[in-house]
Order: sequence, then C-alpha cells, then structure tokens
Amino acid sequence: MHASVTFIGNATTLLRLGNFTLLTDPAFGPAGSRVHLGYGAWTKRVRDPILDALAGTAVDGILLSHLHGDHFDAAARRWVEPTLPILTTPSASRRLRRRRHLAVRGLPTWECFEWTRDRQRLRVTAAPGRHGPGLADRLLPEVMGSVVELEVDGKLALRVYITGDTLMHAALEQVPRRFGEVDAMLIHLGGTRLLGMLLTMDDRQGADLTSLIRPGLTVPIHYDDYKVMKSPLSDFVTRAGQQGLTGITPIVRGGTLPLPLRDGFGSRHAEQRAMPQVKSMPRVEPDC
Repeated sequence: MHASVTFIGNATTLLRLGNFTLLTDPAFGPAGSRVHLGYGAWTKRVRDPILDALAGTAVDGILLSHLHGDHFDAAARRWVEPTLPILTTPSASRRLRRRRHLAVRGLPTWECFEWTRDRQRLRVTAAPGRHGPGLADRLLPEVMGSVVELEVDGKLALRVYITGDTLMHAALEQVPRRFGEVDAMLIHLGGTRLLGMLLTMDDRQGADLTSLIRPGLTVPIHYDDYKVMKSPLSDFVTRAGQQGLTGITPIVRGGTLPLPLRDGFGSRHAEQRAMPQVKSMPRVEPDC
C-alpha cells in the first residue's frame, strides 16, 4: 500500500492515500494573477502552481479549509466539476451551494465524513481553526483544519493532520488529545499579514504548533505564493531546528513525498519519527 503527498503550490496538494485521492485547497491561477481576500483587499500571486502534477489524475474529493481567493480561485472553480465532493466549513458550503456545487458538505468542528472502498476506509474530521487575532477573526472566513485517517480492515494505517489557515490558539490542544499520535502534518505557514494583522502562522507559531502536535513528519506548505506572505520557510526551518524539532521535511514544488504508513502497512521513515506528546491519552472516537 502507498501513501504520498504531491505539492502543487500554496496550500494545494494531491494526497494519494491507499485507494483514495484527495485534492486540498485548489488554487490554479498563474503567477501575476490577483485574488480577492475580502473587504476590498487583493493580493498577487508570485509563484506558478505546478499543474502538470494533476494531469490524468481523478480525485475522490476536495478538502477546502476555507473560502478565500488563494485557496479556491477562479481557475480552480472552472476545473472543479459541480458533482465533485467538497468537504469544507458550514459557511463555505452554503456559499458553494449557491454556486451550483451539488456535492459540498459543511463539517462543523469534530464532525467527520467517510469514504469506503474495498477493505479501506478514509475518514476526514474537521479540526478547529482561527484565521485572525481576537475579534478580527469574526470578519474573516470560517476556517477548518482536517484530520485524515486511512484504515484497512478496521486498523489505522495513517493519520494526517492538515492545519488549514489557522493561528496558534488554545483549541488546537484538542487535536492531540482527541487523536493521539499524528503520523504526518501539513502545516500552513507564511506569516500572512493584512493591514498589519497576522492571519496565518509565522515561524514562531509554526514551531509552537509542531511542538504541540509532535508529528512524525512535518511538511511545510502555504509560505511563498502570494505577496501577503511575510515569513519565509527558512525562518521556520531554522527555528524548528533550534527547538530540537525533528521530521521537518520541506517538499519541492511539483515534488512528491511518501507519507509514513504505520507498521504492517508499508515502509516507515523511522528516523523521522518523534515521540508524540500525548500518546498515552485515550482517543475520542469520531461520531461518523
């Protein structure tokens, strides 16, 4: 069995998880294109996505962390078929239904959705997110993270946490408390700033979250595609090293990285494993 992540650009990745394929936060506009961030604010893309990596790929669904122009742009909307399943926030689902997306599902925090195929099951659980500081968060789109779990014959083969565009906040402590050991994390960074406000994790917050989750593998994404991103990847890698965090593995644009399956399901990058902070805590079973 195989599991991997392919980095398209920004927060757009292709997740191949056993018999399933998911696309995250599709934004397909080229460098030079502009996207709307709300309240009259715009930003320009400065890096091209590697769309060749999607050629000939059929996806089972889309994980959309929130409805912002740099996560679901006009080019992606033209690519996405109206019947393709989209898992997103409740508020984004209502807007997408008005745009004739027929298979969108809004997931409140801790609610989950499952696909089954042959002997495999893929479960996606919505995790908490906060896009802005304090009261400013209410002016920004509702955002969610995702915990994605692959099971084979009822046994867990892989658990991946995708942070979404969240800032570090107290509710994120519930992720390791509910789920225990996380095999891989896709972390949205970039230190996005708008009107002086921090809207996505910078190097400090990213290192704090990595220390909290203690995943075996941490893959940074969402850090240099748009002008509003102010915290470079190198700052996060340096700070993580200074804090003794292991398993930090940047992925080149257009590149594919294997994800570490659990023992008995395939090869595991043991040298990248870290002891989870709350491994002994019982997991709360999702209510799917």
